[in-house]
Amino acid sequence: MARRRPRHAAPPRFDPRLLGVTLLAAVIAAAGAATVILVPARDASIRPGAAIAPTASVTPESAAPPTITITGTGDIIMGSAPDRLPAEPEGFFDAVAPALAGDLLSGNFEGALTEIAKSGKCGDPPVANCDAFRMPPEYARVIAEAGFDVVNLANNHTLDYGTDGLADTREAFSAAGVEYTGMRGQYAELTFEGVRVAVLGVSPYSWSQDVHDIEGTAALVEAAGERNDLVVVNMQAGGEGRDRDHVVRGEETFLGENRGDVVRFAHAVIDAGADLVLGHGPHVLRGMEFYKGRLIAYSLGNFAGYRVLATEGNRGIGATVSVTLAIDGTWVDGVLHATRMTADGRPALDPDNTAHELSNRLSRDDFAGTAALVTEGGRITPP
Repeated sequence: MARRRPRHAAPPRFDPRLLGVTLLAAVIAAAGAATVILVPARDASIRPGAAIAPTASVTPESAAPPTITITGTGDIIMGSAPDRLPAEPEGFFDAVAPALAGDLLSGNFEGALTEIAKSGKCGDPPVANCDAFRMPPEYARVIAEAGFDVVNLANNHTLDYGTDGLADTREAFSAAGVEYTGMRGQYAELTFEGVRVAVLGVSPYSWSQDVHDIEGTAALVEAAGERNDLVVVNMQAGGEGRDRDHVVRGEETFLGENRGDVVRFAHAVIDAGADLVLGHGPHVLRGMEFYKGRLIAYSLGNFAGYRVLATEGNRGIGATVSVTLAIDGTWVDGVLHATRMTADGRPALDPDNTAHELSNRLSRDDFAGTAALVTEGGRITPP
């Protein structure tokens, strides 16, 4: 995918102070001075007409390295056509806007953006308890307007309306200016303030980048890392349901499907150079751990599931994580924003911050000494 600038980046503006600095440099040079002092054009400490002292010079070595804040959400389903769609989709994400801040916003989109009316997944007539999620293609614009830069399409609902439905979904997101990832051998590339980020997605299915193909995915991560500064992996894996909130070692299954070995996979991609792993699929919040200084959020739970996902108990609880990393992947800061779906499945902030304590309990139970814990204000702290 082609790199693009963040939509909020402002074009460089002319700074009149540059003129004065240029003239001063010319005067010094004409007088035979041996050193010309260069002042950054946007240094707010320099006022028009102020004297410029040699001690004000800044060397590249003293400048702080660039950082980037990456925000990830849980599973997103904005309803299902024809009769389970919000009357006014615009503003669907407005209530959670504070939890979507950051330079790069990523989400796990489940379903198809298509006008295809019949799903081959559920048969004709449709079998009972078969979920096939379809939304209008224009919903891609709603997701773009909420600030999403990239969506993961590697999950068990992407092919609900077949390969033609997937083609429509990809076209809709591209037209809306939202990158997508999750196809086999593919990753998205984005650039923010000079920091290059690769985002790739995996699921337990061979049409996508396969979570079972640990060696092949590690090679893809390595290739992405050679072209980019940071690599983010979206992992759709693990069993699902209200009783699947604990991370287990070894392979997990659901309805007879092998849903992958989430711990082995997550550790392997970090060994290969990934800087952040965002988990999806269990439809409940799971714990977090640090591995080799990198955060793994094993499941961010349900973020939105309008009239299609259960909202009771732990299935209604979700979170977004906003992770600030240095350009070399070093941890700088992180915040977990607690969310909760409304009764009809819209995303909302949780005033009780239920996800904070729930995440801590699950992280302590499952990871002990490597647990990532949430402290006051939602701050994510390494062990």
